[in-house]
Order: sequence, then C-alpha cells, then structure tokens
Amino acid sequence: MTSVADQRDPPAVAQTSFAAFRHPGFQMYFIATALAMLADNIEHVISYWVIFQKFHSATLGGFAVVSHWLPFLAFSVYSGALADRFDPRRIIQLGMLLFMGVSVAWGVLFWTGTLQTWHAAVLLIVHGAAGVLWGPASQLLLHDIVGPGELQSAVRLGATARYLGMLCGPAVGSALLLACGPATGIFVNAAIYLPMIIWLWHAPYGPRFRAEQPTPVRSVRRFADVFDTFRIIGHNPTVLSMTLLAGGAAFFVGNAYQAQMPAFAHDLGHGNPGLSYMALLNADAAGALVAGFVLELRGVLRPSSTTALVLAMGWCCALGGFALISNYGLALGFLFFAGFLELAFNSMAQALVQLSAPASIRGRVIGVFSMAASGMRTFSGVTVGMMGALIGIHGSLSLSAAVLFVAIGCLMLAGGRGRVPIESA
Repeated sequence: MTSVADQRDPPAVAQTSFAAFRHPGFQMYFIATALAMLADNIEHVISYWVIFQKFHSATLGGFAVVSHWLPFLAFSVYSGALADRFDPRRIIQLGMLLFMGVSVAWGVLFWTGTLQTWHAAVLLIVHGAAGVLWGPASQLLLHDIVGPGELQSAVRLGATARYLGMLCGPAVGSALLLACGPATGIFVNAAIYLPMIIWLWHAPYGPRFRAEQPTPVRSVRRFADVFDTFRIIGHNPTVLSMTLLAGGAAFFVGNAYQAQMPAFAHDLGHGNPGLSYMALLNADAAGALVAGFVLELRGVLRPSSTTALVLAMGWCCALGGFALISNYGLALGFLFFAGFLELAFNSMAQALVQLSAPASIRGRVIGVFSMAASGMRTFSGVTVGMMGALIGIHGSLSLSAAVLFVAIGCLMLAGGRGRVPIESA
C-alpha cells in the first residue's frame, strides 16, 4: 500500500500561543465545529427526553448509547478511506446533511405525534452514521488548514471547540425544550448545522489545493484492506502506542461514568440532586474546556508518546479519586482535573497519529484511531456500567481506572518511550 512512514522530516511544532488561530480558515473551522457539536448535543437532550416520556424504555435508552458508538467501531476505517480518496469537505457536508435530516425527521414525528419505537431506532442509527462521516474527515481537513507544523495546536483547539459545544448543548437544549417545545426546538436545532455546510462549500482546502499530491491508493473494498492498515500501523511505534492508548481508555472507561452520574450525585448527597448532577457533568466538561485554552497559552506540553501516556495515567488517578471519595467539593475537583487531563492526552495522541501517519493513507489511519478512541466506547458500558450492577458504580469505576493505569504502564514499558517522530522521523 505504502511505506511504513513518511521519509520527510516533519517541521518543528509551533510554540506560539493559539498558533492555529493565525489561520483564518481555522477560525471558521473552530466556530463551525463548536456549532455542529452544540447542535449534536441539543438533539440528544430533546430526543432523549421525548423518547423517555413516550416509551419509558431502558432498552431503548441503552440502544441509543450503542447506536451512537457502534458505527465508529464498524465503519471508521472505511470513513477515513473515503476522506483519503475524495474531498474531505464533501464527506463532512454529507455528515452534516444527515444530522440535519435526522433533526427534521424527529421534528416531523414530534409534531404529528406519530413517533414509534422503530422510528427512534432508525434515526438513532442514522445519527451515529453521520458522526462517523464527520469524525475522520474533519481531522484530515485540519492537516489541510494548518499544515503539520501547527497541527497539535489545531487538534487541541478543535477538541476544545467540541467540548465547548458539549458544555453549552444541555443548557441550550433545555432552553429550547422549555421555550419552544420539542418539535419547534429540534427544527431550530437543524438550522445550527448550516454554518458548517455553507463554509465548506467554497473553503480553499482539500485535494485540489494541496501542494503535494500523495500517491493515490485504492479504496477499502474488503475487510482484508482494513487489516493491511493495521499491519502498517503495527510497524509505526508512535501510531501503534497512541492507538492502543486511545482504545484502552475508551474500552475500560470511555464516557460510561457520565451515564452513571445521577447515581454518583445521589450518593454524594449534596443539596438538590438535579443541580448536583448538572454540576458534576459540567465540572468534567469545564476541565476539558479550560485545558484547551490553558495549554495553548504558551504552546506547552510538546507532543511525545511518553507525555501522552503519563497524562493518561494522571486521568486514571483523577477518576479513581472521584470514584472513591465521599466529599462533594473534592468530587468536583477530581472531575475537573479528569476533564483537563482527558483533553490533554487525547488531543496529543490524535496529533501524534496525524503527524506520524503516511500521507497517502492518513485518512484511514485516522479512521483506525477513531475506531479505537470512539468505537471502543461501545464496550465501556460493560466495564463501568454492568460491572457497577455487580460491585457498585464506585467500585466498577475505580477498578476500571486501576486496570487501565496498569495497562498504560505496561504499554510504556513495552515501547511507549522516546521522543516523537516529529523531531526524528
């Protein structure tokens, strides 16, 4: 397919604060990404509320989580290959159109009062598919917008934009639900995807605008082609270790503990349960949001596989501390640091994968990383959620974090040491 790694020496990583914002295209990318993630979370708030009110089905609620992450597990590599072969702008636009279509379909069903269980299941599946189209292509587009020299800044700020949308989504979704009702609210939500679609229509990025055209590779036509990508990754220590890190974090912990947050709020027993629950959720997202900006102030934490692994181990400690303590104030602090460290190690791992991936198959390598980082979250409901039914949610989260800590330590000993190829490719 291609060589194991690019033979060119990648440029040095920029140390300028908020380096990616120097590119006008990235400024628009940041705004459009934040709005798209805002709309994604608004849809979750409104649709999940209506589904619960109408069906009171725990099974359908569980299906909503599985349908969101399972497409990443099954189709991320194929989505990345599409972004390699075609214009990533059009792949993202297709994803946004699917998101809009799902919101409009929800609105019609809410308005007419004809929503049935199978309608909800189909729309949840299409929503998950739209996310798969958006993910790898948007990361590949970052490389076109800022180039390799400022990629770490772009990945970190891009993740910050997503967390900004995630942080504001529940509040805006609740406001739309109360002020407009579910049908009108979700129709309004559909329009929030438009800025991304409109901006990408004539944005000067993609294959036609690249100075160097990588050797084209054939599309992924069978499952053996996916294994070919795995084989190439296996010969690249940086990409391999960061992909294993992302997959392990998603498998053992993921974001399953957020689904258990109402129970954590109840056990901590601080004031109004509803407000306690929202504060715990917001502490995690706020930590990630702060990390995105603080780490950009001086371009600190230069990317290396060792640094990413150490940050991930710190994340395990923060989550373990949250699971084991009974003081509400300390719980908020642990969650804040967990969110801070999660964005730090995840964005660094993503940047390292993009910088180290062969140019001709960068999209499908990003697809493998996305499969690990997002798709493996499908199973975190077992490691944290179902285990919680057996040993309690505090025990399951602390045990999962401890196992992941040990696994990361083994990964570091096995080959995660050393500086990144950005300096010695």
